Parts: sequence; C-alpha cells; structure tokens
Amino acid sequence: MSFHSIQVLFVALLCVSTLSADPHSQPHPIMAGEPPAPGESLVVDTLEPRSPASRIPVVELATLLDLDTLIDRIADRRVIFIGESHDRYEDHLTQLAVIQGLHARGRPLAIGMEFFQQPFQEVLDAYVAGEIDEAELLRRSEYFERWRYDYRLYRPILTFAREQGVPIIALNLESELTRRVGEVGIDGLDDEQRARVPDDLDGGDAAYRERLKAIFAQHPNERGQDVEHFIEVQLLWDEGMAHRAASYLSDESERTLVVLAGSGHVEYGVGIPSRLQRRLDVPVATILNGNQRSMHPAAADFFVYPQRVDLPEPGRLGVMLESGIGEEGARILGFAEGSSAQEGGLKAGDRIVQIGEQPIATYADVRIALVDGLPGERVPVSVLRKRTLGGDERLAFEVELR
Repeated sequence: MSFHSIQVLFVALLCVSTLSADPHSQPHPIMAGEPPAPGESLVVDTLEPRSPASRIPVVELATLLDLDTLIDRIADRRVIFIGESHDRYEDHLTQLAVIQGLHARGRPLAIGMEFFQQPFQEVLDAYVAGEIDEAELLRRSEYFERWRYDYRLYRPILTFAREQGVPIIALNLESELTRRVGEVGIDGLDDEQRARVPDDLDGGDAAYRERLKAIFAQHPNERGQDVEHFIEVQLLWDEGMAHRAASYLSDESERTLVVLAGSGHVEYGVGIPSRLQRRLDVPVATILNGNQRSMHPAAADFFVYPQRVDLPEPGRLGVMLESGIGEEGARILGFAEGSSAQEGGLKAGDRIVQIGEQPIATYADVRIALVDGLPGERVPVSVLRKRTLGGDERLAFEVELR
C-alpha cells in the first residue's frame, strides 16, 4: 500500500496558534480545562451568559490541510513531535510520510526514537552507516527483549533512515534504571544509578501528576507498585528523553529533530515537549492521531485522521522460550494452545538451534528468523533433545506457522 493511499487528513486545531512554541499557551475559553470524560455530563451554571452549545468545538472544513501543506507549515520547526499508539501501523506510516516530506524539502533531519535505549546509540550509528545489517541491529540493540512490539511496525522508518543516512537517536533511558526506580524510587538509587538521572528533574506540574495518577488507577497493580514510584518512572522517561534530545540539538544545530514517541509523552506538551523547551528554547510542533480522542486545543498543534492500516498477521510457532542459560539454542518451556510446533513433534525441554537458514542462540534469533514469516508457511526447525543415555540428539522438523 502506498503511503499516499492512507488518505491522511491534517486538521489545524481551532482557537489556538497551530505552531505555538509554548506548550503552556492558554486554550480558548470555550475549551478551557479538560473536556468531560466520554458519557459524562457537562454541568453549566444556568446564570452563566454563555449556553452549553457555546462550548461545543467546531471544525471549519475549509481549513483542512493536505500533507504537503502541513509539511510546509512545520518545515521551519527545530523539533517535531509525532505521537503514536505503538501497535497502530497507520501511526507509523504517518510518521514516515512526514519524515519523507521534510527530507524531500532538503531539511537536514535526525529521528529521535523512544523505542531504543541510550546505551545502544553506537549500534544505531553502525546500522545507519551500513556497517551492520538489520538482524545485527535487532540483536545488538536487544530490541526484542527491551521493546517487543512487532518490528515490522518500525521497519519502513528505519530502512528509510539507513537509505538516506538520517541519524537515529536513541532517546530512552535503559530499562534497568527505570525498573529500579519503579521498585525503590529515585531516592532509593545507588550513586552509580543516580548518576544516570538528569540532574534537573521537574516533577512540580500538578496537572501532569493528576493525569498520571488517573492512569495508574485504571490499571491493575499486580506488583504492588507505589503510585509515587510510578509517577517518578514516567517523569524519568520524559525528562530522560527531553535531556537526550536537547543535548543532541545543542551539538547538531542545523538539524531538525523528529521525535517519535507514545502519545502520552507528547500530548498537552507536558511530557517531553515542555521539558525539552525548558532546556533549550527552540520552536516545536506536535502532531497526534485525532481518532478516538476529544478535540482539545491544548492537546496538540495538529490532529491527523489516518485510515486504519493493519499489518498481515505474523506466522507463529506457538512456543514459550527461555534463552541465555549457558546452553546452545533457545529452550522450549511450553506451548501455546493449538501450537503447530507441538503438533509437529517438538517437546518442552527441546532447544531450538536453527530455523530455516538462521542459527538460533537466543530468543531474539527466533524472532529475527520469523520476522517475515506468515501463517501457513512451512519452515524447517532443528532442535537438540536430551536423551536418556548419551549426549543430545539433533532432530529436524518441518513446522507450519500459525
């Protein structure tokens, strides 16, 4: 499917400067404050001179923009934030379309990605430079262990960056650090861990905290995490990514940085955008998918309304794996219901050592071997199986992906 067939519509939000560099600019009075939740009534003082109808947002269709016009409008921004739902392919196609449009206009670009963690910057540099291939990028960045979303969602963006020599910037702090903060809070970190935390954290935004508390309350807390530790983790993510982005822009004064991150890190400007601008006074623009969200002027500079685009379902072996235990291959711990691998003769305890032409040493190797596999495809799988007497036995199977 061509990117132009997505039929993305860009809507300049009413009642707010569409390219304000200040994410804290005041919204128009008719939309002041948070909109009511879905299904919630709007309570209005009957003595108020304005009627409830005056609070209804209106979009003038004559102001709808096409992609080329949007890119012309944002081409002079130093930073462009494009929020996403991580598993929505149309969001990533929109991101790619904006990146391609800016590149075609001669803008020197860099792409900041939430999905890669800062200690792996050298791996990204090597990939863009053509020194390593896609499989080695995924393996050495520990993509499948640290992010796990279907790599095919991001592949077109990464491929374009490599082909055009566009730097990819790892924005996120390492998960070992944020996981530890979730357990003990920032005050509980040791000196080595504390040195990785930006020294100018700002957690004083009351609206930011209340929004995070609402998110925390909506999700089961199976590990008994403290709400304050949860807020500190989110704060560390946002501040860490903003700090990295600001540092890069300070060193690369000619480049436009396109930041790709979850919508929660972008909306209302209180995640990464305001924290970056606190460090570096640069003009920014924010873009969000407007589907299934309230049209609130403070949420973003532009809303986009892409048609839904789904990737083909991936082919699966239906196995649960363990790797990194000092033995060759990836050990099968169990099987999903209706597993084709189990039906094909594989057993728990087998160690997968090859899929097709791909040698298997870790879980990541299995994901790499199957990245383009589709349901119905038959693939050769070799395993090592322990025998009652003697050494391991190597067995070969052909498994149909599901």
